[in-house]
Amino acid sequence: MDSKRKKNFARAAFLSHDMWKVLANENNIPWVQGGTIEIALDEEQHKTLEKYMVLGKENGLTEEDISILDSSELKQKEPNLNCYSGLYCTKEGSTNYGLLTKAVSELSKKNGTNFLLKHNVKHVEETAKDANITFSDNSSLTANFVINCAGGNSLDVAKKFRLLKGYSDLHFRGEYWVADSDIANLVKTNIYTVPRYPEFPFLDPHWIKRANGETEIGPNAVPVDSPEAYDSFITDIPTALSKITDIVTGSTKKLLLNTDFISLISKEFLSSISKSAMVERVKKFIPAVKPENFPKRGTAGIRTPVISPEGNFVSEMIEIEGKNSFHVVNYNTPGATGAPAYSAFVVKKLQEKGILTQPKNQKDSIWNFNEIIGQD
Repeated sequence: MDSKRKKNFARAAFLSHDMWKVLANENNIPWVQGGTIEIALDEEQHKTLEKYMVLGKENGLTEEDISILDSSELKQKEPNLNCYSGLYCTKEGSTNYGLLTKAVSELSKKNGTNFLLKHNVKHVEETAKDANITFSDNSSLTANFVINCAGGNSLDVAKKFRLLKGYSDLHFRGEYWVADSDIANLVKTNIYTVPRYPEFPFLDPHWIKRANGETEIGPNAVPVDSPEAYDSFITDIPTALSKITDIVTGSTKKLLLNTDFISLISKEFLSSISKSAMVERVKKFIPAVKPENFPKRGTAGIRTPVISPEGNFVSEMIEIEGKNSFHVVNYNTPGATGAPAYSAFVVKKLQEKGILTQPKNQKDSIWNFNEIIGQD
């Protein structure tokens, strides 16, 4: 990822932290400021933490917010943690993004937003002035301008607008395991590890302290057929067949012919499905854990990396304009953490281009748009 865009994403995450915190406090949503340590297991990974440290300070974090601790300092803070060094951020915490999302939707409804749930985009016709969207239930609407930020479905929607035709995607469900009470408090801070494969950060295990008091480890990387396959490998037969066709005919085929990628799948993806394999990875930095300490599955989420026409994973988010549309594809970083501020930046960009008009009076909101974009 180029340095300017990486800086913008880091800035979005930094600004969004306080936005989410205000929303959580106003709506009595759990917010636990427990801090996070990203650990290095060797000198090479330590150099990555030093880069993160510089980036953090460039984007507003102070020395009180972020610091690098050596192994002895980490032992004093977390006696059961074994590692070479760690980047400790005190501002990081845990919350419930489901409840936060519901709160945002309620605020949005009060300001006139209508939500059409369970409406899949079936067909799009664009003219010089507008876009007509037909949904799977054959209902339709016409819009002067469309912003597509449909997460794991965003590439499919962009293709309905005849964009990014040579691209394809894969869906991976990341599952977590819940720690039992015997070991849940072995480490009291969120623990992340420096990714061994930067293009596949979801392969590296985390030790996560949830806002509900539970502790989880994960994620793994289970291939599934859609962004909604939270509980099974196949959502439905038509969806599965459509995904198989996309893999066989699209750029995913080139990726699957890459011997290095196939080797990675055999060593990493398949082994990550096993709970025992996941625990073995966590044991590298929390030696006391055992497979029997994790009796049930916890949180699950879907990540959808995009594949380029050349058959490579796309490392950066894609922003692309259509005739009467703007599309955000491959938005994996900074994810939900940076979504509020990033959304404001997108609106600002479209206003500066004259695509969106700036309202004379800001609608009632817990967040101040002008204050946010003024810090961009």
